[in-house]
Amino acid sequence: MYYKSYGNTGIKVSAVGLGTMRYDAEDIRAGRLEKCAEIPLYAFEKGINYWDTAPNYCEDKSEIVTGMALSQVKRSQVYVTSKTNFSTLGTEKPDRDLFRRRLEMSLQRLKTDYIDFYHMWCMLNLDSWEKHMEALYRFFEEAKAEGLIRNIVFSSHMQGNDIETVVESGRFRGMLIGYNALNYRFRQSGIEKAYENGMGVVVMNPLGGGLIPQNPKAFSYLTEGTELTVPQAALRFVASHREITVALAGCTTKAHVDDAVKAVENLEERPAKEVARRFEEKGIALNDLCTGCGYCKGCPKDIEIPKFMDAYNQKILTGKDEEINRRFQFHWDVDKRQAAECVACGKCEKQCTQHLPIIERMREIANLPDETEA
Repeated sequence: MYYKSYGNTGIKVSAVGLGTMRYDAEDIRAGRLEKCAEIPLYAFEKGINYWDTAPNYCEDKSEIVTGMALSQVKRSQVYVTSKTNFSTLGTEKPDRDLFRRRLEMSLQRLKTDYIDFYHMWCMLNLDSWEKHMEALYRFFEEAKAEGLIRNIVFSSHMQGNDIETVVESGRFRGMLIGYNALNYRFRQSGIEKAYENGMGVVVMNPLGGGLIPQNPKAFSYLTEGTELTVPQAALRFVASHREITVALAGCTTKAHVDDAVKAVENLEERPAKEVARRFEEKGIALNDLCTGCGYCKGCPKDIEIPKFMDAYNQKILTGKDEEINRRFQFHWDVDKRQAAECVACGKCEKQCTQHLPIIERMREIANLPDETEA
């Protein structure tokens, strides 16, 4: 396994980390949690010592499964994370006791006395970050002073320049962001600033929410000069950034763990700009693709926005309007005419982690002729 330094903490972590939101769904529903725990144990055998978990993952069972595994290894040899925010606390005005109960529940589930990296979770924009800082940060500091958490970190879906603002606050030891071959352009400045400031950078969603492996022809350029598969190459693309400490791989099977390990064999680190330069002009309009994070859910007209944005991806990938209709008809079984019901309230755009022009795309979809009219 290839290891990197986590910022200025003195901690050495594996270049790929275990993302624990993809434990086998059937096993989770059937209560076969011990079977799921075999995945982090196998990852540990392969040298993966960074495990990322959170409340609510895997029907709220991820921390429990991860704790089962954590209790079977030497605690000092694994770095485990968890997260909290207004959503998990159920209010935008939490008090110390509510914060502490949430933290203690995570500690109990993880079967540990401390969490190595505790995230202020899912900061969508600077306004969200400022509100969380005002309401929660002092509780993080108290827990750290008591040894319940070792490092205060944050999780963000902001663009690079906004990430820079958070980094420059000097309040965090590291960050977790979405970064991949789809969106690297608008997040690159953020990871560079974090690296310059001695912070660790952990990356979620390195496969673009599944878009990259689902479209191997479009992303075959990532494999040039290697013997890697497209998913492996996409993971290596992220891990090869000098500024990135850990690329998280969501693993359901042991084969997924093996793929992650193979992706960083003989890894060569390069500055972000140099990595990007190697791939510039080889791919599609990368930043325009929806990665399917689902944060745009909650349309007041009950339109399933993620499905509409997924269908629009097909136009970007193929250059053909008719592929949008085909996606609705053969994949989602959704009536595209629902797009005309959009009232342009802007709720989805405010929540979009990629700041996509959703309203404009909904209008475009609504104006598409049916295949029978084409």
